[in-house]
Amino acid sequence: MAAEIKIRVNEQVHSVSAAPDTPLLYVLSNDLQLQGPRFGCGLAQCGSCSVLVDGAEMRSCVIPVSAVVGKSVTTLEGLPAWYAKQKKLAKAPALHPVQQAFIDEQAVQCGYCFNGMIIQAAELLSKTPRPTEAQIRSAMNGHLCRCGAYPRVIKAIKRAARITSGVLHAANDEAKAEVAR
Repeated sequence: MAAEIKIRVNEQVHSVSAAPDTPLLYVLSNDLQLQGPRFGCGLAQCGSCSVLVDGAEMRSCVIPVSAVVGKSVTTLEGLPAWYAKQKKLAKAPALHPVQQAFIDEQAVQCGYCFNGMIIQAAELLSKTPRPTEAQIRSAMNGHLCRCGAYPRVIKAIKRAARITSGVLHAANDEAKAEVAR
């Protein structure tokens, strides 16, 4: 039986009419029209439906909407604002650094996995700013890519780590200074 449920998604409170056991993914997609989380397997095995719940990656296809009441849900669409809040930036960037790195490294092919990969990578970098390749591989375990773009995904996460930790910016600034001389 449907009930009026209030949930916080991407820093906005939404009131939705849903049965308490409705999968969060269905509410995000059908009621809130968010396209980041995708239905993949429906069994929490592939990761394409991933969202952040209070900063932790979770599979929205198996989480009942009632389980996120009083919590903060962040989807792919909300990652730039989530990042800005973490870094105490005055304004959110157009894209989270992981999203930009995925574009720069051409880590996305068919698009099936990228939502979950980006969500998981954002969580990883929020907790481990300079992860090793082994830590990246461990964190990404359980996110399936049908196209086999794993090497580019790892490269993108490494790039995002350099960006979020300031290493890439410092290297770019040094290169610009060298050119100016």
